[in-house]
Amino acid sequence: MTATLLPQSETTTRSETTVRPSLWKTGLKAGLVAAVATTAIALVAGAAGVSFEVDGQAIPMAGYAQMTLIGAVLGILLATSFRRWAKHPQSTFIRTAVALTALSVVPDLTMGFDATSAATLIVAHVVAAAIIVPRLAARLAE
Repeated sequence: MTATLLPQSETTTRSETTVRPSLWKTGLKAGLVAAVATTAIALVAGAAGVSFEVDGQAIPMAGYAQMTLIGAVLGILLATSFRRWAKHPQSTFIRTAVALTALSVVPDLTMGFDATSAATLIVAHVVAAAIIVPRLAARLAE
């Protein structure tokens, strides 16, 4: 009696999953770029004589980067939530981000900064949003 061995083919199945681009990776990269940009704005403005002082207290230079990164993380969390639960995540995210950016400048206008300081801070907020929001929104479209 002889046994004949036939080659066996292995069959594997692959689950069909949708790979979504990483909002965290994209958002943190954009947040780092925005943090550098806002800090550069503050450094240039400070060198030009803008004080960023309220009641004798100046905003520390590290504060620009820290607050920008916090804003980026909040944006990532919003984008992640909208991706999961919103019917139209990209447009919902953009509308929410624009509204929150507008609200973020309220303290600049109400905390007692002089006009130049307030204007510079508002520019920093808008620049940060202009860097972070489009990148996250683009990921929501994919």
